[in-house]
Amino acid sequence: MKSADPSPRNARSVVMLGATGAVGGAALSALLASTERVRVTTLGRGLVSQPADSRLSQHVVDVADPSAYATLLAGHDSAICTLGVGQPSKISREAFVRIDKDAVLAFATACKQAGVRHFELLGSLGSDPASRSFFLRTKGELQAALVALGFERLSLFQPSMILTPSNRYGLAQAITLAVWPKLNFVLQGRLQSARGIPVEVLGAAMAHNLRTTGRGVERLTWRDFMDLVHPGQP
Repeated sequence: MKSADPSPRNARSVVMLGATGAVGGAALSALLASTERVRVTTLGRGLVSQPADSRLSQHVVDVADPSAYATLLAGHDSAICTLGVGQPSKISREAFVRIDKDAVLAFATACKQAGVRHFELLGSLGSDPASRSFFLRTKGELQAALVALGFERLSLFQPSMILTPSNRYGLAQAITLAVWPKLNFVLQGRLQSARGIPVEVLGAAMAHNLRTTGRGVERLTWRDFMDLVHPGQP
């Protein structure tokens, strides 16, 4: 289990890409609900629906073009990236790569150049550059590229099924949301990482992880998410 960073600091400064999505929105809400001093900058194709908050600065940018937001990155110590395609099967492979890999890597590269020390990525369980699955292989290639950038700390969040409060994508998701939580009792031991995670817990875990110490590359799965948000809960 991680421990909170005890050192005195000025306001934590976080830049986010993808905050209009379900996980990014949950992470943003958790950041702004915290009692610690924090400054958050969101970058995206639209604005996040949030009550007015002096700690939050929002910018509409071209997420595929780092030159559109590079000047906004200076002064941030951490970054959260939850950008991704909600339904990869609904778009071409080329479009999927442009959003889930190329745009994310461009953001991470710009963050590294701007002096961001801690980068958090929303990935997927099973990501592997050698995977036979195009989706998991692309995710794995992205993660390998992020490791190569050499951030002081890189946190790779690897959930299995993300459980949202409502059905956003039709019948298939409706069945998943109904069935997946019932599988937790059989997903024990090493299989725990395949458990579904509520979106608000995953987002909160990404926010809470910024307040812990660490260096190098860390890969977080279901047990880590739960320990960050509900420590001690089985």
